Amino acid sequence: MKHPIPVLAPDTARDARLATYRDLLLRWNAAINLVSARTAADIDDRHIADSLQLLPLLPGEGVIADLGSGAGLPGLVLAAALPEREVHLVESDRRKAAFLIDAAARMGLPKVKVHAQRLQDAALPPIAAMTARALAPLDDLLGFAAGILAPGGVAILPKGRSVEQELTAAATHWHFTTERFTSRTDPEATILRLSEIRRASD
Repeated sequence: MKHPIPVLAPDTARDARLATYRDLLLRWNAAINLVSARTAADIDDRHIADSLQLLPLLPGEGVIADLGSGAGLPGLVLAAALPEREVHLVESDRRKAAFLIDAAARMGLPKVKVHAQRLQDAALPPIAAMTARALAPLDDLLGFAAGILAPGGVAILPKGRSVEQELTAAATHWHFTTERFTSRTDPEATILRLSEIRRASD
């Protein structure tokens, strides 16, 4: 069963930070291809709103980590809404990491930490919520989640039409509790919120 995602309240300061992000993303995109040209034309709905809808699913406190952050989707968008929270963005592509560092500074987000390295090499604190967008199959993502989530932590993962197959495949190696949410921006997408993640052999 899928649950609806609550509608966000207006937030002028958040929207100002996101306007700065939008302008920077489009400027940098011409040089390093952060998002495809096709989806850049619809950046507000396809990328920003798609990322921002994860906000109500986050726990009320604790550190957030976005793995394979790329253009900062969803991690930097969420940080724009939560400037008081520590957010770690892990991105091995150094050009994309440079964009993340520049954007976080210009958006006034000093609590954003960018890790320009592979996921396996990033030294992260215990994480309350992990996100990842179009990074890897669920089975692989749960391996990362199990290694970094604090007790009670959650993985919040947008998935497409293959979500049920990915859940079935992951269940052969992992135990986890699953909540499903209906995406507001893509009728074919499901947002998973997974908790109590542990290896099936544990």
